[in-house]
Amino acid sequence: MNNEQIAQIFDRIANLMEIKGEVIYKTLAYRKAAENIRALPGSLNAFHQQEKLMEIPGVGKAIAEKIAEIITTGKLGFLERLEAEVPVGLLDVLEVSDVGPRKAALFWKQAGITSLAELEEAAKVGRIRALPGMGEKSESRILAGIEALKRRGHRLNLDIAREIAENWLAWIRAQKGVERAEMAGSLRRWKTTIGDIDIVAAVEQPAELMAALTAHPDVQRVQGTGENKTSLELPGGINMQVWTQPPERFGTLLQFVSGSKDHNVALRGLAQKQGVSLSERCITRADGQELLFSNEEDIYRFLGLDWIPPELREDRGEIKASAEHVLPHLIDIKDIKAELHSHTNWSDGINTIEEMARGAISRGWKIFAASDHSGGLGIAGGLQPERLRERAKEIAQVQAKLGDEITLLGGSEVEIRADGTLDYDDETLAWLDVVVASLHTSLRQPREVVTGRLLNAIRHPHVDIIGHASGRLLPNREGADLDWDLVLDEARKSGVAFEINANPSRLDLDEAHVRQAVEMGIPIFINTDAHTVDQLDTIIYGVSLAWRAWLPADAVCSTWEPDRLLTWLKTSKPDRLHI
Repeated sequence: MNNEQIAQIFDRIANLMEIKGEVIYKTLAYRKAAENIRALPGSLNAFHQQEKLMEIPGVGKAIAEKIAEIITTGKLGFLERLEAEVPVGLLDVLEVSDVGPRKAALFWKQAGITSLAELEEAAKVGRIRALPGMGEKSESRILAGIEALKRRGHRLNLDIAREIAENWLAWIRAQKGVERAEMAGSLRRWKTTIGDIDIVAAVEQPAELMAALTAHPDVQRVQGTGENKTSLELPGGINMQVWTQPPERFGTLLQFVSGSKDHNVALRGLAQKQGVSLSERCITRADGQELLFSNEEDIYRFLGLDWIPPELREDRGEIKASAEHVLPHLIDIKDIKAELHSHTNWSDGINTIEEMARGAISRGWKIFAASDHSGGLGIAGGLQPERLRERAKEIAQVQAKLGDEITLLGGSEVEIRADGTLDYDDETLAWLDVVVASLHTSLRQPREVVTGRLLNAIRHPHVDIIGHASGRLLPNREGADLDWDLVLDEARKSGVAFEINANPSRLDLDEAHVRQAVEMGIPIFINTDAHTVDQLDTIIYGVSLAWRAWLPADAVCSTWEPDRLLTWLKTSKPDRLHI
């Protein structure tokens, strides 16, 4: 199991224990272990092999033994016993927005509800409103949350899906006769969440590959298999399709399976206007002659188009832009020069300022801001103003040590409180180099209230960037119900920037609002929100969202030369004292 899968086990334990009614410090211990495992630089397996599990923050003897049991056996007896005591269907209930372990326990112990279906039925007949602390509005929110959950379905975060796909790709590429294999579908288009995993392979005789796939020990169920396509169910209910064509037909297969459906419909329509038909096997002329393509570029060229990057293939004007040769030259990960929202061990990060700075240098970045949490978000170990000043001394020492290799800034991710005020006073905010204001709590407030909180932060003279604006957590927690027209219009007037938060669990702003913001002239940053050096590599996910929003490099402030960016920080809003 990888780190994320083991972290999910400890999240599961914490949820079940809290539903059961265990003392809070026990559940918090498992939640903290899960959090630190996710933030761990390197593999848990390596820590286990080196007998260093107890060196991980929050991992004591009992939890280290459980990690070792999971790694060595693939199971955990403690979890199995817990699942025998608490109905596991309540974990599905927790997926409903606004339902936490305490409410799930209430539904179970006082209404006998043990599954999502039972919760929905009880809410529909008015049984939920009669429970202690509940009411008609609470019942309505639960029904709305269940409907939202149905719309989402079973989806994977992009990073998890890509890791699974990369492992399968390596295996498929090693099989006899396979000349080429690539990701396709929504994975290739870098969608923020993934339903199914699609892989395409170039192989002359696919029977041997299909047989090997269906016999693979990690396949839970074969959903269907044919000459050129096999559908499989992987552990965790994940669906994967493997498609094949001979190498000379690989280009049309890759294009077809990459999608999107709307893009493919539009492309086939264009082909028909030119008197040909396009399928996953070939382009066919009216007289039946088949034209074979081993690569995608030649397909688009044949149709009179420039090659269209997969991330743009959503039928949002990309075919017209391609025909007119005006597709954007998309940002490249190598264009990034600055990271303004990361955390160090001064708050809830794992690595020191120097370690994070050296990580930024190794990635070719020229500016790095330590933007640790403000004090109000207690769970994140945030900094009171006096500790900010202590941290500034360390920043200065590291800056002197690293010289002109990088410019270090002292920033903060400042909590936007439930009442709309910021977590630091104006004097502290003015003193910081970078202020990233973020919503973390009370996201289910009414639209006008939560929008007002964000507007207060946008208007504040010392706020530089709005961090992960909606507060969503993929794949299941929807963001705040914001009035985006008001929010973006106010940002345009104020000069505040928004970030694309590259954490694969956030990817916030979403691509539609990123594109709208750029068209309105609102500055956009890509930040990792990293808590370890390794997490700086999540920048690729932020860049991928910028691709889907059609952004060239200059549309992203993180690509600017240091002098230009530092000038923006000094002058973009009035009354600025820092830098």
